[in-house]
Amino acid sequence: MDDIFGESVNLEEIHIKQGFDDGHKDGLVAGKEEAEQVGLKVGFEVGEELGFYKGCVDVWNSAIRVDPTRFSTRVQKGVRQMAELVERYPVMEPEDEKVQEIMEELRLKFKAVCASLGVKLEYNGHPRGSSSGAKDVAF
Repeated sequence: MDDIFGESVNLEEIHIKQGFDDGHKDGLVAGKEEAEQVGLKVGFEVGEELGFYKGCVDVWNSAIRVDPTRFSTRVQKGVRQMAELVERYPVMEPEDEKVQEIMEELRLKFKAVCASLGVKLEYNGHPRGSSSGAKDVAF
């Protein structure tokens, strides 16, 4: 009789371990998929913001080339510094410790240039869909 109960207890432990192992394996797969989606979303957002600043720099540099006297030397210096920050941004190395530091410098420099130019221009991110029933795209 002792043997029959021993096998039942052992069988239960085997099922518990098997369930745990299956759950752990499924969790790893789901976690990897979710991390990939979050990484894609964050990467897109960073690239979008970086592209916005690059576009501003390109427009301002074009205006400077057309008429260098239109912008003060202070503004021209700020635009050059923004261009350097955009180029220095480690796009292919997202885990680089300088990522946040460079982006903050870029944001501050952008605000300073806009203030010097007397323009109200700001980066608000990608529009999130309207309230007319449009759904956000989920990756």
